[in-house]
Amino acid sequence: MKILMKTCRIVFMSDIYLSSPHRDFEKIKRIDVNGIEYWEARELMPLLEYKEWRNFEIIIAKAKTTAEKSKQNIISHFVETNKMVDLGSGSAREISNYKLSRYACYLIAQNGDSSKQSIANAQTYFAIQARRQELAQTLEDDRKRLFIRQEVRQQNKQLFQTAKKAGVTEFGKFNDFGYLGLYNMHIPNIKEKKDIGADSILDRAGSIELAANLFRITQTEDKIRREEIKGQGKANVAHFVVGKKVRESIQDIGGIMPENLPPQSHIKKLKPGQQKLIK
Repeated sequence: MKILMKTCRIVFMSDIYLSSPHRDFEKIKRIDVNGIEYWEARELMPLLEYKEWRNFEIIIAKAKTTAEKSKQNIISHFVETNKMVDLGSGSAREISNYKLSRYACYLIAQNGDSSKQSIANAQTYFAIQARRQELAQTLEDDRKRLFIRQEVRQQNKQLFQTAKKAGVTEFGKFNDFGYLGLYNMHIPNIKEKKDIGADSILDRAGSIELAANLFRITQTEDKIRREEIKGQGKANVAHFVVGKKVRESIQDIGGIMPENLPPQSHIKKLKPGQQKLIK
């Protein structure tokens, strides 16, 4: 009985999707050689119930103006192109056309005749698609951050094991030297600057900041082990030197210094947050 009910729900949802007016917008969506989606203006026009190109061009012009006011790059969203059409007598004619981004399609719908149901459908479809992409990007960023944080945690354990064998006993001081090299600040000063209270710096770091720390940690562990460094003092200096080298590399490529990267929500909040995004 449960299987039957579940099957009915699947069929019902499928019927809703197939009868949805949004499927037409999805059907004409194209993907270029770079994997970027776009819509052709000539194919979008009839779906928005415009019969003449000259009238539709007026709406496109309004959409361009809206994009300009929002300081968007027009060329990126409204790509002028041409299309060959068959005249029926064995000959063909070239007509003007546009390759439109999702954002461009949304602006066209926003500037269309709002009394038309087709325009309302387009507004809903492109707004939902834009939000979906935004959430997908957020979810991907969170996954990346979770993955790197786990790597940092594992590599930190390895570093401390190697440091212990090298004779390090004051791990707080050893750790601070690494942060001093990378951030040019001691741990308490970093926390104060980022206003994260008692939270761990790494638990509040974004993926870029975590990646910089991961490089600091792995390279310090390798240096201590490879050069057979012994003693608390020498290990502290090694950690500082590696941290400083990573900082110099970031500076050389014009990156943002880690102390200036904004803090993120605590890493523990991401897992339930991801489930919310998936829903």
